[in-house]
Parts: sequence; structure tokens; C-alpha cells
Amino acid sequence: MMSDKLKVAVLVECHPFDIINFQKMLWSFDDCECYVQAFDLFVQDLENQESYDAVLYYNMSLPIPSDNSPVRKYLEEKLGNTRQGIILLHHALLSFPKWDLWTKVSGVKVRCEDTFEYHQNEMVNQHIVDACHPITEGIKDFTLIDETYIIGEPEEEGNKILITTDNPKSIKKIAWTRTYKNSRVFCYASGHDNNAYGNENFRKILHNAILWVSHRK
Repeated sequence: MMSDKLKVAVLVECHPFDIINFQKMLWSFDDCECYVQAFDLFVQDLENQESYDAVLYYNMSLPIPSDNSPVRKYLEEKLGNTRQGIILLHHALLSFPKWDLWTKVSGVKVRCEDTFEYHQNEMVNQHIVDACHPITEGIKDFTLIDETYIIGEPEEEGNKILITTDNPKSIKKIAWTRTYKNSRVFCYASGHDNNAYGNENFRKILHNAILWVSHRK
């Protein structure tokens, strides 16, 4: 009997994280089956990679992949070709600096470059800009203790801003949606450790985002 749960590939690479508490958060999404795996193995898993409803990127892949690498081939030839949802969480936004492809996916042009800063254990007031969007509906303003980034503001055409913050050590627009080819995309700058993973509002936003990019909400 086939499960009617959403299948989510969770891709990790090149950045440490609290594996146990991150997994506990994913297990709390009762209607999802989340499979944490290495990015480079996912792109080579031809049997399964198209079976996921959504792919959650939690990698920090800095060099642009070489011309003949499986990662580059996947990103250039397959990403966005179906309705498979895309989520870029926290340090995934820093990936592939100065690569136009990831700018088009993420909606952020300046990522982990010369102006990059990160600040840990910051109080991040999260202001819900669009309380009617399916990802943020029913969620009121809240505060996280989290790592913040100074990168470019997400100003690429097509971004719809959902959450902002007034923290001076952070970009101001911290969550947004866009589309990449045929895929819905959700980007969220928060999510460094269990201060976020264990927060009820953060979990709701991420869970809603999985449903939304998968066309279930």
C-alpha cells in the first residue's frame, strides 16, 4: 500500500548542524516523509530523485560545480523542470556565490561574497508581512534566537516577501517566495539550530512551506 504522505528530500553538505534536533523537527511533520541525504548522492540517485514532492536544500555549497560534475548537470538540466517544490533554508541561501543559476533559484544576487557577515545568537524579531499567504496564515509576529546574515537583500524580480526583521545585523527581508521554471520556491534565512527547530512558529512556517511548494496548500 502506497503512503499518501509527502516525500521530501532534505539535502545537506558542507555545513555542520544539530542533526538530532533537526531530525526531530522533521519527524514532527506527521504528513511528511523526510529523507536527509548528501547533496552529491541525491543528484546521482536517478531512480528516486524525481519521486519527491519537494526538495529542501540545507547545504552550503560554495564553489560553483565543475562543468562535468553530477551536481552541475542536475542543477542545469533538471532543477525546476517539474512541479517539484524547492525550499532554501538558512545557509542554503549562501550557496554558489556569483553563479547566475543560483541567483535565479534563490532570488538573491549577492550571497557569500566579500561583504558577507554572520552573527550568532541574535534576537530576531520576525514580522509577518503577508498574513494571508498559505505559508504564514494564522501566524503572528514572533521572536527567534538565531544566526543572522548580512548578504544582499532579496530584490530579484518575482520575489514575494513574507517575513521581515528589524535586527540591524541581518538582512531585513528574511522569508520570501518565488518561482523557478515550473517549481514553487520558498526561501527562509532563519534556521541555524535548535533555537529555531524547536520553535513552534518556525516549525509551522517550514511545514506550511513544504505543503505549499508541493501544491498541497
